[in-house]
Amino acid sequence: MSRDVERTILHVDMDAFYASVEQRDDPSIRGKPVIVGGAARRGVVSAASYEARTFGVRSAMSMGEAMRRCPHAIVVWPRHDHYASVSRQVFAIFHRFTPLVEGLSLDEAFLDVGASRALYGDGEAIAAQIKRAIRDEVGLTASAGVAPSKFVAKIASDLRKPDGLVVVHAGEVREFLAPLPIERMWGMGPKSAPRAHAAGYHTLGDLARADDERLARAFGEWGPEMARLARGEDERDVEPERDAKSIGAEETFDDDLRDEDAVATKLLSQSSRVAERMFLAGLAGRGVTVKLKYSDFTLKTRSMQLPEAVSDTTSIHRAARTLLERFEPSLLARKGVRLSGVSVSALVPIDEARTLFPDPGVERGRKLEAALASLRGRGAGVTRAALLGERGDDDDE
Repeated sequence: MSRDVERTILHVDMDAFYASVEQRDDPSIRGKPVIVGGAARRGVVSAASYEARTFGVRSAMSMGEAMRRCPHAIVVWPRHDHYASVSRQVFAIFHRFTPLVEGLSLDEAFLDVGASRALYGDGEAIAAQIKRAIRDEVGLTASAGVAPSKFVAKIASDLRKPDGLVVVHAGEVREFLAPLPIERMWGMGPKSAPRAHAAGYHTLGDLARADDERLARAFGEWGPEMARLARGEDERDVEPERDAKSIGAEETFDDDLRDEDAVATKLLSQSSRVAERMFLAGLAGRGVTVKLKYSDFTLKTRSMQLPEAVSDTTSIHRAARTLLERFEPSLLARKGVRLSGVSVSALVPIDEARTLFPDPGVERGRKLEAALASLRGRGAGVTRAALLGERGDDDDE
């Protein structure tokens, strides 16, 4: 976008999306603690209603721990196809106001509305209209942040949930960020935050004032970037969906993984999520990438091109396992993995992915993916046996 137009970025985030959809659809559970996730105690919480969150239940928590904290919670099996359908309604509303929509997951997106202000008003007015349309047409609430950059807009949207609207003007960015706790920084999880506090970084203002060299020693290459973000320096553009180069899923772990089989299981879960989204989008892809972030924030990736575009879990995970073997085993054991991710690129419409002599395994995988999607769309709780206890909420690319 031209810099002649003042940047106005919105981050819109649906409030407890999965759980809110379930409460909307079933009036008998409205106002009650609802947990979306597998019924097995070794399963993982995909989402929790705000009523459940008051008891300390959160996404990615084990179901066993969630039920200990909130034993009277109502557990609902996730309906991913249904959530995807509701998500399309929400994104259709976004596109009324700007073509510059970058979806981060089913329930959140960045919007660049700088060029839309002549038609719809300033950023705050546009955000309010979007929130109202979501409430009136979809029956759900969303929170929004309005700011000159992605980083600030995303933080702002999270400050007054649910149903919040926070506006940060260009001249207020550093003042807005400075007092916020260090945990507001992207990537600052339960493992890294104590290390940051021990090093004397307690707020984003502390990061903004820190020396890049010292930060690099403490956090690796991510350290100086954190300082730039904490100062409000974020020139990243909103990248519209039509320009998306890949579909991916990743997850940050509460405890570092040091066993290759454990990482492979996580990659299977992520491959399944990617395949599900690709099926819903009607896409297939030939490029597969695996990324691992180690406990010291070092990020490594491995990629490969497949002879045929794929869209099924088995094919994606097979490639991911091959790529996992290309990472240095000693790093995994010595440092531990704090994040893993799988993405598929070189995307084409699935109908264009057919070859004259298709791989029978790929064809079987596509048919299986279609069958699983159909069953989930009818509310059936189906997943692969290897994923029981693994399919939780993750961070979608």
